[in-house]
Amino acid sequence: MPSRRDMLLFLAASAVAGGASRTLASPQTATAEPNLRGTIDAAEYRAIPESSDRKNHNLEQMIKQAARENVPVFLPPGTYRISNLALPDNTRISGVPGASRIVYTGEGQLFSAENVRRIELSNLVIDGGNRSLGDYAGGLLQFTGVDEVLIDNCDIGGSRKHGLQLERCGGRIERSRISGVAQSGLYAVDSANLSVTGNTISDCGNGGILVHRWKKAEDGTVVSGNRISNIRANDGGNGENGNGINIFRADGVMVVNNHISDCAFTAIRANSASDIQISSNQCRRSGETAIYVEFAFEGAVVSANMIDGAANGISIANFDEGGRLASVTGNVVRNLTLKGPYQHEVGFGIGIAAEADTLISGNVIEGAPRWGMQIGWGPYLRNVVVSDNVVRKAPVGCAVSVADGAGTAVITDNIFQETTEGAVLGFQWEKKVSAEMAGGSPYKQLTIERNRSS
Repeated sequence: MPSRRDMLLFLAASAVAGGASRTLASPQTATAEPNLRGTIDAAEYRAIPESSDRKNHNLEQMIKQAARENVPVFLPPGTYRISNLALPDNTRISGVPGASRIVYTGEGQLFSAENVRRIELSNLVIDGGNRSLGDYAGGLLQFTGVDEVLIDNCDIGGSRKHGLQLERCGGRIERSRISGVAQSGLYAVDSANLSVTGNTISDCGNGGILVHRWKKAEDGTVVSGNRISNIRANDGGNGENGNGINIFRADGVMVVNNHISDCAFTAIRANSASDIQISSNQCRRSGETAIYVEFAFEGAVVSANMIDGAANGISIANFDEGGRLASVTGNVVRNLTLKGPYQHEVGFGIGIAAEADTLISGNVIEGAPRWGMQIGWGPYLRNVVVSDNVVRKAPVGCAVSVADGAGTAVITDNIFQETTEGAVLGFQWEKKVSAEMAGGSPYKQLTIERNRSS
């Protein structure tokens, strides 16, 4: 009767002859025979759940062997307690969803990898146990200079810092759940065409998804189809913390089709991020401005978003810092409040605000307790077109700056209803200085016509 080894060699030879692409570990080089699924099983290396292998020797040996043999590692159900495991190039670790648990023992960090081509983790529960991380660790999982990070259908939680930190990485973070972390769920710096799709991120101390760069440059990250909720601002500040999605200095980013709720500050905040697209997102119960595009940016599209509950709705701000060139179209903004997390120079309760080189068109605003729209601030106004919007239930429908130095604006074909103090009014900073202008303007830099108010 042939031995098991003879049978495996026969099967491998048959697969090659038949053109199959699955790779099995070589019996001549592996310290344990491969199983028939084309994976290395943890049990074969005695890297078994709740074993006495406190220093990870068996598990580490198994992962390195699998990477050399170009096969994945399979972790059967159970709990594996490890720390400070540096993953080699071509690591692929998978388990049984919800049952294969990797638990951090509190010595530095859990997984790391640096300057490798590919790391893949799937179907794992990764638990930091709220244990302290080393000073050198930015997150429970930390990858630097990895061409392709692939994390799929994993549960990551209990981190005293970030859940997952990536620097100079590409790849995909998808269908995973990150929760119960002290900083942000995902912190990605200097990414290269990263995709963050279909994840659930909740109960984070300071941020949900952060896409940052050390210096302003092209980034190309896509953040799509994620559910983000219960994001706090435990470290305080006036906007650097407490955001569901935060884009900083990263150009060419897309933030689309996300559901974001209950953030201490902003659902989506883009700071110094040019050529950004923010579209078709649900933003609910934001503590400050629901969608913020601010500081040194050129180029922003904010379209078809649903905003329900915030201090301010949408703000396109900081012309004084070079913030300009935007399109704000087809959004619904409702149920705003005068209460925000800090003292604001203008005040909260504003539906849509913009300052320079911006089109505001086809939006519906209802329930803005200060101003439906704010066009310019002091001298910071240039080339803003406001057309075909509907504003209901706001004391002032549209507040436009007529302060010294303010530039041009066109306000036409809008509908204002239940704007008790006025439909279109001129302001010098926070001070109202004009009578009703919905039908025409005494200021030569303003074109105001064909608006309807009731």
